[in-house]
Amino acid sequence: MELVAHIAQVQGFTAIALGLIIGLGALGACIGIGVMGSKFLEAAARQPELVPLLQGRMFLLAGLIDAAFLIGVALAMYFAVANPLLSKLAAG
Repeated sequence: MELVAHIAQVQGFTAIALGLIIGLGALGACIGIGVMGSKFLEAAARQPELVPLLQGRMFLLAGLIDAAFLIGVALAMYFAVANPLLSKLAAG
């Protein structure tokens, strides 16, 4: 019965960690894209002739910010579906 309690505890802590990974990653990505978008609009208002150059770089950075968030989501889903911590617990 003790092993079942440990498995439930690992699954509970894993669920909390998944929520933190996805939630804080989404919060960071939203703040990052918001700050970047506001700086883009400020730069476009000051120098409208640079908008095509700045727009391309803005979309590149938006993709990189989203990629970092999606890597966190993929890692969280890996732990949700195939938790390697449970196999270590069963082996020990």
